[in-house]
Amino acid sequence: MTMDIGSDEMTLFRDMARRAFEHEIAPHYDAWEEDRMVPRSLWNTLGAAGLLCPDVDEAYGGAGTSPQVTLAMIEELSYMGFGGFASGYGIHSNIVAPYLIHHGSEAQKQQWLPRMVTGEAVGALAMTEPGAGSDVQAIRTNAVRDGDEWVLNGSKIFITNGIHADLVLVAAITDPGKGAKGTSLFLVDAHLPGFEKSRKIDKIGQHASDTAQLFFQDVRLPADALLGELNRGFIIMMQELPRERLGIAAQAVAAAEGALALTVDYVGERKAFGQAISSFQNTRFKLADVKTEIALNRALYEQCATEYSRGELTADKAAMLKLASCEMQCSTIDECLQLFGGYGYTSEYPISRFYTDARIQRIYGGTSEIMRELVARSLLGR
Repeated sequence: MTMDIGSDEMTLFRDMARRAFEHEIAPHYDAWEEDRMVPRSLWNTLGAAGLLCPDVDEAYGGAGTSPQVTLAMIEELSYMGFGGFASGYGIHSNIVAPYLIHHGSEAQKQQWLPRMVTGEAVGALAMTEPGAGSDVQAIRTNAVRDGDEWVLNGSKIFITNGIHADLVLVAAITDPGKGAKGTSLFLVDAHLPGFEKSRKIDKIGQHASDTAQLFFQDVRLPADALLGELNRGFIIMMQELPRERLGIAAQAVAAAEGALALTVDYVGERKAFGQAISSFQNTRFKLADVKTEIALNRALYEQCATEYSRGELTADKAAMLKLASCEMQCSTIDECLQLFGGYGYTSEYPISRFYTDARIQRIYGGTSEIMRELVARSLLGR
């Protein structure tokens, strides 16, 4: 049963999250960026605080909230400048958990959801391969039936939560030669023999997000590791993509708001030619434009979030939201960094992390170019 969240309840969740993030994340985040990952214990800490997978049903240990609460958690992390962990949190709570909620058997839900809520099991999504990024129909990882088991072989790349993952949702070919129509999804225990993780992939941003390449060499999976129906993996992915893109938009809008808040504080304190930078018309006009762009995108984001909660968010509208919000995030944060001058290009000032963390948003979850193609198809029919 999903609990309807009013403004008072949402405020309570946000306040609880903000306090927890300020206490458990903020003092350590710079060190975690240096380490190129958060500690595994953070997942358990947030699970104990009731902040993981809040819209999982109470029967599986969750709070049974609406999806908006999970999105609000992503917003808070993003606003505070924790873009790398916001991505990992989103994969775990906003993507993998809903796949299970919507398509898992009762046994699969019982096995994984309570552990995801507590942080005992960290979730990862494994779709992308070295030769198959936005084109998920080109995947080559395969699973072959062998008696009561499946044998999984292949590799995946750029997998968020790849190092810490305990549960990996893997897309694999189960009917060769049929492309999307021969693709299935599997719930893979990351501790099984034949499952290997690469070293952390070094990135230009989102350093606290542990990103890895995964390898499957004759990984034997039980028959009940199949998520949903055989050869319907691509259909399931298409059904779940709107929520994934909604979560990415939550990051985009909130991160832009966080960057703007930092910039407003800075220009009020920094002086040039004997006066505060905030007194220059260029500064004032730039900030006015940034605020306006953010407000327009927040309006679309909130409209889409409401439509999703009603089961009405279409794939093409989610694509428009993802396209618009991520392009806005990159352009507005660039404008904000410019107002910091040379200091904005140093890692000493958090605005630089907002800038580098933003760049991947136009790539993962479907590139901006793919989003444009999807919107064009909805207009032109092909």
